[in-house]
Amino acid sequence: MVDRESQKGLIVFQDRKIRRLWYNNEWFYSVVDMVEVLTDSPTPRQYWGKVKDREFIQLELSPIWVQLKLPAEDGKLRYTDCVNLKNAFRLVQSISSKKAEPFKMWLAEVGKERIEEIENPELAQDRVKEYYELKGYPKDWIDKRLRGIAVRQNLTYEWKERGIEEKRDFAILTAEISKATFGMTPSVYKEFKNLPKQSKANLRDHMNDLELIFTMFVTYDNRTFTR
Repeated sequence: MVDRESQKGLIVFQDRKIRRLWYNNEWFYSVVDMVEVLTDSPTPRQYWGKVKDREFIQLELSPIWVQLKLPAEDGKLRYTDCVNLKNAFRLVQSISSKKAEPFKMWLAEVGKERIEEIENPELAQDRVKEYYELKGYPKDWIDKRLRGIAVRQNLTYEWKERGIEEKRDFAILTAEISKATFGMTPSVYKEFKNLPKQSKANLRDHMNDLELIFTMFVTYDNRTFTR
């Protein structure tokens, strides 16, 4: 569906441009641009105004959007309503249009799969394995990656048991493990791997077999130490 995504202030979606801005450590997308793509409305601002009033203002719900400055057609920066990826899904659910139906069906399927995974955690592992197979990763690498995920989950559980709750604290501990393993924090290691700074790509997905083994060993040692 997304034909091309750059690290700049635009993405091209079905040959239509959607403005975006990196803000508060995540991408925010222009609501008006999304509405125009999903509805083909000749007046997307008015369309969004009606959706906003019907779905949020009248029901006195908290807004899903924030106002950020994006370049307008005249080249000037103007405030416009924007949503992050999570709330972009909420926006899709609020739009009554045939063009939005495939997205709604996809969201329903994702929700169904998530419930199934909660009821049967093995399904989640099977789907992760299938994802990596479709990406072309070799079987031996996939086995190490899945084992690494399990070790990491156990370590995270140990941290939570000891009162670690803030994301910042998890990030600090993760950075210490990374420095102990590779001599670099995750952000520096991403640069070393030539991964875009503003990318949410998982660093471990770009590790080779030996790197994954080292990660597992150090993570397991830290888990044992915390006990």
